[in-house]
Amino acid sequence: MSGLTYRWPADRLVQAFKYGARLAAGAVLAEQLALRAAVAPRPHLLIPVPLSAQRLAMRGFNPAHELAKGIGRRLDIPVRADACWRVRDTPPQTALPWRERRRNVKQAFVCTANLQGASVAVVDDVMTTGATVDALAQAILAAGARQVSAWVAARTLPGGYR
Repeated sequence: MSGLTYRWPADRLVQAFKYGARLAAGAVLAEQLALRAAVAPRPHLLIPVPLSAQRLAMRGFNPAHELAKGIGRRLDIPVRADACWRVRDTPPQTALPWRERRRNVKQAFVCTANLQGASVAVVDDVMTTGATVDALAQAILAAGARQVSAWVAARTLPGGYR
């Protein structure tokens, strides 16, 4: 599920949030996604896509975690940013051709929480190919979750940003 389509003006809002640390833009993105998610089945918890320690230090915040906190507050769903970790610092997906993105994030995540039987929504800022969400979903399922869905602030359309 996505809150917006990744095209003008949503793409500028995402970029201001993600690269410009404009947290107010993130609040708008979280609100849009929460509005869409309000009519969907509720997961037991939200897990934001984790950043590597290096990327987190560089940015100063995790955009996916900020989105998840806003959505969690609005929809009363717990956020578990401590459930999963990025165990490999991978190059940014935006710098890679589509067919290389899945290989880039393969086995990049591990979940240390017991997610037995849980329904989980993975939260991220932008989904293009779905490779990152899929890699994290595999780790979440390995930790015992029964179901994983993707909740993203913006989704590229087929044939969009490559």
